[in-house]
Amino acid sequence: MPEVRIVRGGVERVPDLEPLTRALWRHHLTVDPGIPGIPPRDEDGWWRIRSARYREWLGDPAALLLLAEPIAGGPPIGYAFVTMHGEDDSHLTGERFAELQSLSVAADERGRGTGTLLLHQVYRELRAAGVHELVIGVLATNEPAMRLYRREGFTPWVVLTMGTVPDPDAPFTES
Repeated sequence: MPEVRIVRGGVERVPDLEPLTRALWRHHLTVDPGIPGIPPRDEDGWWRIRSARYREWLGDPAALLLLAEPIAGGPPIGYAFVTMHGEDDSHLTGERFAELQSLSVAADERGRGTGTLLLHQVYRELRAAGVHELVIGVLATNEPAMRLYRREGFTPWVVLTMGTVPDPDAPFTES
């Protein structure tokens, strides 16, 4: 296990997330090189949009940003970002449930337990807030993340997200 401390952060810590968020973008390219017909957004665009979302989400006092910082000092080596939702309309949840929006660990720190430490602190914080459901979206091709979440006891809840706006006037082709 790495020698880190897990701390809560607010909007003032969003700039600290940039290297880790960019590393997450690069990791996503390795596990999901592209959805056919939808090229991935460039790294700068992704950070611009993601950092704006982080700032917006942190406007909700129930949002949770946890950072893994080396005890010896230095920049964070990982973070977890969680938002809250009211009760789900399709599944029986409590009055609210949480969603893990991002979990990122520096590439050279992966596989050493930092992600697990962050997740376990997320669980503690959510349980203390009376929240007992946590959903996580995972790229279907991100096997390392799925192994981590399965090991933690997660099972598929929403199996597939599909997306496009077909041209209704285009000739039909079977794929």
